[in-house]
This record gives sequence, structure tokens and C-alpha cells, in this order.
Amino acid sequence: MARKDLLKGLMTPVADGDTPAPHPTRVDPARPRYATGAIGAVSESIAALKSRAVVDLDPNLIGAGGLTDRLEHDSDEHARLMASLKEYGQQVPILVRPHPDDADRYQIVYGRRRVLALRDLGLDAKAMIRDLDDRALVMAQGQENTARRDLSFIEKCNFARQMQAADYDRKAICDALNVDKTLISRMLSVADRIPIDVIEAIGAAPSIGRDRWLQFAANYETITVPAEDMVGEINIGATGNASEDRFNAAWDAVNSDTAPKPKQPPKTNPSSSQKVVSENGFEIGKVTRSDDKVTIALPRDGNGGFDDWLADNLTQIHRDWLKRPREE
Repeated sequence: MARKDLLKGLMTPVADGDTPAPHPTRVDPARPRYATGAIGAVSESIAALKSRAVVDLDPNLIGAGGLTDRLEHDSDEHARLMASLKEYGQQVPILVRPHPDDADRYQIVYGRRRVLALRDLGLDAKAMIRDLDDRALVMAQGQENTARRDLSFIEKCNFARQMQAADYDRKAICDALNVDKTLISRMLSVADRIPIDVIEAIGAAPSIGRDRWLQFAANYETITVPAEDMVGEINIGATGNASEDRFNAAWDAVNSDTAPKPKQPPKTNPSSSQKVVSENGFEIGKVTRSDDKVTIALPRDGNGGFDDWLADNLTQIHRDWLKRPREE
């Protein structure tokens, strides 16, 4: 079974005990101090051209950058890519940035699969070098994946989850994956309801679309199987090595008649509801309080995007609440 561990060679630096093949000295984009006037303008133009130049890099100098986008390593696809690179050469350069903590290394922005294939072939990688901050790196990574070989739906969900965990707002996540806020909300809902261990055990499952993942996430919420037990069910029930086979095994486990049912919660006191109205007197939501939680419910339609704004600003609202004057 192809596993994501095969990607670890790209995710971690070469160990001290391993001696990589000799590699060329790192080449960074020039960062000269420019004179003013016409000479300075010419110098800046030359530096800009250099920054767009393609250079040859030892792939052993290139490590991971940005977020994890692929859920698994496809050995068949890897073999086909190696054969293509061996016969025709590398036609499209990869994009890297200087490593922020190691002056002798680079971080990949996009082109991970080509780096792995070139490394196994013992060939240099044709690369463009850009000075990118972390945000620009993630945005470029997401947009390149969308423009070229699309990530599967669950890989996009996982990418969106990582961006949210890294404190990117909804607009940035939408821009990186080129989708609207409604779809991003559904993607994050899937990623939140399915444990990451289960997602990684299934893999990319490129032929499994949005609707089946949404249904699987909804069904998964109704059972009480720990993630490690579900991973075991996937490994036992998969009829083949493809990630679609592992998804089908997980689907069958979740939907089987023998799947454990959730325990009935203890009876609690009836909940109380409070309407929230706008300054014009229109109802904009409802606050419901029970023994163990408070729920804020907003209408799905006709709120003018207030739900997205509220989700994006809850952290700041809570921060302001903590700073409020306290009564003695």
C-alpha cells in the first residue's frame, strides 16, 4: 500500500550519517544596494531579470516548504514521471525560496513530485528562486495546485484545515484554493468532523467527490469509533491498494449495521432561547442555552455574509471581551 511516509525524504533534511552526492553551491537572487538615477534603474532591471532566471540546483538541497498538500505518494505515477524526465528532460522549472534558517538550502514552493523524481534519477532540478514570505509561499502553493494537477477534494479539505490552523482568514483560504466561502465552509466541516488519522489512512481518493465525503463526514459523526479503530477497519476491509479502496472500506465500516451507535446523552433541563434583533428590530439570530452549551444560530440565507464575518472575527471579539473593565 502506497503510504505518505515515502515522502519523508523531501520533508526532512539529510541525516548526518548520509553523505549526499556533491552538489553545487547555493545560488541566491542578488540583493545589491542600488544607486539612484539612471544607473540605479538599470541595476534594478538587471536584478529583476536575474530573479526570473532558471538555475540548476541539486535536489538534495531542496526541502519541504509551506503546508502538506498531498496525502500519499503514488509509486506508479512517480515511476511514470521519472521515465518522462529521463527521456524528455525537465520542461517546466520548479519554484523554490531560500531556506529561512539554513543559508545552504532551499524550500520548495511547487514542484514536489518533480524534485522527488529528479532526486531518484540523480539529476539537477531546473528552478526559479523567489524571495517569498510564508503567506506568499502558501498562496503560491495552493494556486499552483489548482492551476495544474488538481488536488482531490479531501486533499483540498486538509489544505484548508492547515491554513485555518495557521490563522489564515477565510478570504486567504478561498484565494489559495480558488473556491468560494460556501465551499470552504463545507471543506472545513469535513476536515473538522473526520479525524486527520482517518483522512491520512484513506489517502487522496481522487475519484471520490464532494458529496460522498460530505455524507461520510455526516455519518462518521453518528458513531463512536475511535480514530485508531477506524484505521484498523480500513486496513482490514480494503480490497485493494488504491485510496478509493480504503475509502470504500471506511464507508462500509461507518455505514454497517454493526457500527457502534452513540450513547444517549443524559436528560437535561429544557433549553432556553433568546432572539437577537438588529437595530431596526429584525430578527438576525437566536441564542439557545442548555446545561452544557450555548448555541448561536444564524439564518443561512439573507444575512449578507454576517456568518462569515462573525466566524472570522470571533477571536478578536473574545480578546476585546477579556480586556473589558471588570466590576469589583
